[in-house]
Amino acid sequence: MAVIFNGAARAFCLALLASTSIARAADVSYDRLKNPEPRNWLTNHGDYGAHRYSALDRVNRGNVGGLKMAFSVAIGGDGAKENLVATPVVDDGFMYMPDAWGNVYKIDVRSGKAGRVVWKMNPGQQKIDRNRGVALWGNLVISVTSGDARVVATDRDTGKVVWDKKLDDQRDLTLNAAPLAIEKTVMIGASGGDQGVRDWVAALDAKTGAEIWRRYSIPAPGEPGSETWKDKNNAWQTGGGAFYATGSYDPASNIAYWGAGNPTPKYDSSYRPGDNLFTDSALALDADNGKILWFHQYTPNDTMDYDEIGSHVLLDGKFGGADRKLVVHAGRNGFEYAFDRGNGQFLKATQYVPEATWTKGIDAKTGRPVDYDPAKDIQTYAAPVSQVVSGARATVCPAVPGGSNFWPPSYSEQAKILFVPEVEGCSFVLRDQTRHVPGKFEGGSFGYDSRVTSGVVALDPFTGEIRNRVKMDYPNTSGALTTAGGLVFTALLDGTVMALDDKTLETLWSVNVGTGVNAPPMTYEVDGKQYVAIATGLTGNQVGRLSRTPELQDMAKYNTMLFVFGL
Repeated sequence: MAVIFNGAARAFCLALLASTSIARAADVSYDRLKNPEPRNWLTNHGDYGAHRYSALDRVNRGNVGGLKMAFSVAIGGDGAKENLVATPVVDDGFMYMPDAWGNVYKIDVRSGKAGRVVWKMNPGQQKIDRNRGVALWGNLVISVTSGDARVVATDRDTGKVVWDKKLDDQRDLTLNAAPLAIEKTVMIGASGGDQGVRDWVAALDAKTGAEIWRRYSIPAPGEPGSETWKDKNNAWQTGGGAFYATGSYDPASNIAYWGAGNPTPKYDSSYRPGDNLFTDSALALDADNGKILWFHQYTPNDTMDYDEIGSHVLLDGKFGGADRKLVVHAGRNGFEYAFDRGNGQFLKATQYVPEATWTKGIDAKTGRPVDYDPAKDIQTYAAPVSQVVSGARATVCPAVPGGSNFWPPSYSEQAKILFVPEVEGCSFVLRDQTRHVPGKFEGGSFGYDSRVTSGVVALDPFTGEIRNRVKMDYPNTSGALTTAGGLVFTALLDGTVMALDDKTLETLWSVNVGTGVNAPPMTYEVDGKQYVAIATGLTGNQVGRLSRTPELQDMAKYNTMLFVFGL
């Protein structure tokens, strides 16, 4: 009897432990990050290649019409006009999500009926900002704070802070991008370029937070690229080049790919003559030391705020009849680019927006705008840009926000198609040379000339061919998710969340959650059931996009909720 009793007691204790939120889950190892289980979403982009694709297919074309809300979770609520822009990560039934205050929540989503907050880590951030997500590494949840530029590692079992590293080296520097965790380090991208910050990517020891290297996007005098800052204003010190979105990573080559933001002041290129490297650029960084192995600058001496911080997607496949390893990018400037990701060789560019007036096209050999003139220190490009440079108000297309931007595309590994949510519309740009002071280093202003709409473009990244396009009535600053179920999930600023057929782009399912969406969708599985999750709550910038949409003026814009859908 004693043996039976002890065995039963032991089984009971093990079952009790497994059912509690403090059950010890497997560490998030480097092997798991390289090969994430389909049921989980372990990194910001879902994988290192920034595909934002899921092999899950329990929700598919045939049954997605039956998708309904499984539960919702209120996130934040500590102040007015909050936002949620993060992609949640999920590991075996536990979700990790930050809010605009840098608070990190561990949420038990195993029941499929409710999301129970297990713990909340409050880092003491003093003001709200954008926070695009967290990283999982080992037994740590690694997050950022914005206004005081700290990186915080939290024990994911207890919610206790393990280390806290302060990285701010300049006034107005912020951290908005989700960290990128690799084998032994975590990469952090700095933001705040529009306020006159010289931005950087840094690598920290994931165990301790010790800084290993820091690479600035704006070279100091004497460094390679510094010759492209030809001003007499020391503009390199306030030059911008922000990293608002998380980079991608190739474990085979140990190269990380990050997109750098616009030069500052963003609307007054006369203040900073020259190409302004390495702003508006794709940067291939050696993950061991931060060395720039190659770069491509999309819009030299930018006047339109066409930063290129968006996803740089890593693909393998046939290009021009040969096997190639590519990095592709849907640019804010309205063109989709393909490069050899080993050496940076430019391969092809395709205009994916309906209208691009700032340039007459992209040079097929160099990948630079055809109207780029290397003899000029201030680029005038096509007519609208030359007007802005001269001080006149002019309309440029695509609009200043893009095209595409921080909202990520998705590459369907099943369909072999890149799905790009793009904003359609044009905006005026007006230079203002009085706006060259710290904290207000914009050099001008912009606004919308007409109603802003959007679309989803289905593009073959190996040929540059646009396969399909669907228009939508409201702006899309959410992003895309593709699945093996033949679906493309996305959302709009009016609160509509939808699933499209990845072959036809027909809307198969949609629901309006009543508040604006500014965050990307993701998916995960628990106990054989697939769920789709998305957060709501707009930033002030996105609310501004609704200024010419009267029917949405009274919509709840700042409600910070996490919605989870299932069959």
